Amino acid sequence: MTDTDSLSEALKAISVSTELIEEELKPHLDTVLAALLEKTAVRELCIEAGLVKVLVPHLNSNNQEVLLNTGRAIGRICFDNCSAREALTDLNVAEVLTFQLRRAPDAERRHVILEILSSLGESDTLKLQFAESGVPEALSEMIRGLRGGSDPHDLCSIKIASNLIVSLLLGDESMQKCFGEGSGLVYQDVLSWLQSSNTQLQLSGALAIANFARNDSNCVKMLDLGVVPYILTLLEQHVDEGDVSVQHAGLSALRNLAIPATNKVRMLEDGVTERIKTLLRSDMPPVQFKLLGALRMMVDGQEETALVLGKDSVLLSRVMEWCEAKDHAGVRGEASRLLAALIRHSRSSEVVQAVAKADGVRHLISMATSEHVIMQNEALVALAIASAIDIESMQEPFRGAELLPTLKKMLEDPVGAVEVKFSALGLICSLANSGEMKEDLNSVNMRESLSKLVDHSSSKLASQAQSVQAILSGTS
Repeated sequence: MTDTDSLSEALKAISVSTELIEEELKPHLDTVLAALLEKTAVRELCIEAGLVKVLVPHLNSNNQEVLLNTGRAIGRICFDNCSAREALTDLNVAEVLTFQLRRAPDAERRHVILEILSSLGESDTLKLQFAESGVPEALSEMIRGLRGGSDPHDLCSIKIASNLIVSLLLGDESMQKCFGEGSGLVYQDVLSWLQSSNTQLQLSGALAIANFARNDSNCVKMLDLGVVPYILTLLEQHVDEGDVSVQHAGLSALRNLAIPATNKVRMLEDGVTERIKTLLRSDMPPVQFKLLGALRMMVDGQEETALVLGKDSVLLSRVMEWCEAKDHAGVRGEASRLLAALIRHSRSSEVVQAVAKADGVRHLISMATSEHVIMQNEALVALAIASAIDIESMQEPFRGAELLPTLKKMLEDPVGAVEVKFSALGLICSLANSGEMKEDLNSVNMRESLSKLVDHSSSKLASQAQSVQAILSGTS
């Protein structure tokens, strides 16, 4: 008998009769599962045969092997297939699995149920059904009962269950249900994970907070409920030779919490920026990347915070090092973006002078030539603000880093973005207000580059080019 014949026979046997006893079911189920593991096309055959509907009752099986293989088969059939998942939602599979999880007598049965939940939890529809059927609460209760022990099987269950809760929180509706305006059982348990000595729970706790912080109202509520000190204390525990994943997750949570403007002010008042600066000594690129992103979010629109951080010589020194992280483009980019943000949001001559003294201007000019339009604009705007505030501090760094040839090249780039050219014109206009810089602009024949833009298809860009050209010609 060929493999195809064996599969057809197995599908027919399982689909036709709901009366198969487990000993009769097992060999057919093994055949289907083996085929599913080998060929994705088998999924369609299983769906056509209505296999999902027939298999779900066997999730109540007391036979470990039948239960596990049933779950695996359902998971494989439903993977990335909406219609198969819809069939599951109609069959209340979440209630069956929640019941099984709560009555699991040992680690082996727990692992079987957890594996099934993990395989099905990718569906947004099922995420919500799981949340409505109490799956997250059941998982949370299970973790609570296993915490504090050292049995490897229990620790494994904690890891799988906490990861699964984090995954379920990726669905917006299921996340809101678990949050419960800050009073949900799952949210309350997550707070206790942040204070746990179990590194896995600390990690899952921080990831869960980052997921809860996906909308502004949750962020504000969590600050009201005092979540930030828990995260800061957790981060401080891992500064020296700590767990990189925990630091990464904790900083992601802080960054998300800092998105609402009202939270930024409160987090500054609570000393958040001072406390997370202890992570500056980290040598781990993932932590550096997230730290820079969190600090940048903290200064966004916050003049006072940008002023405090922009004058911090220790911070600036470390940021300069990260601006030259040759093997880590992400860290390098985030470091330059933080520099630009400090100038843009502080609009302070003290910050401009501090950045110039720290040799940060060349990094901003390099950022202006990035392949990312957003970064180019951020850099050009920061340089324009800096030159308008304190051109004296900027002139020599501009010359040393060959800013003007760089700007000339930008204006003449035939495929350069219009918004980048417009920002470059804004910077040139700012530079032209200085007598010395105006001479430098004319010495590199910037007017020639401008003349090529006065007939540009963007009327806004053409008009701005004409205005700057007039300033350099002394006719305005």
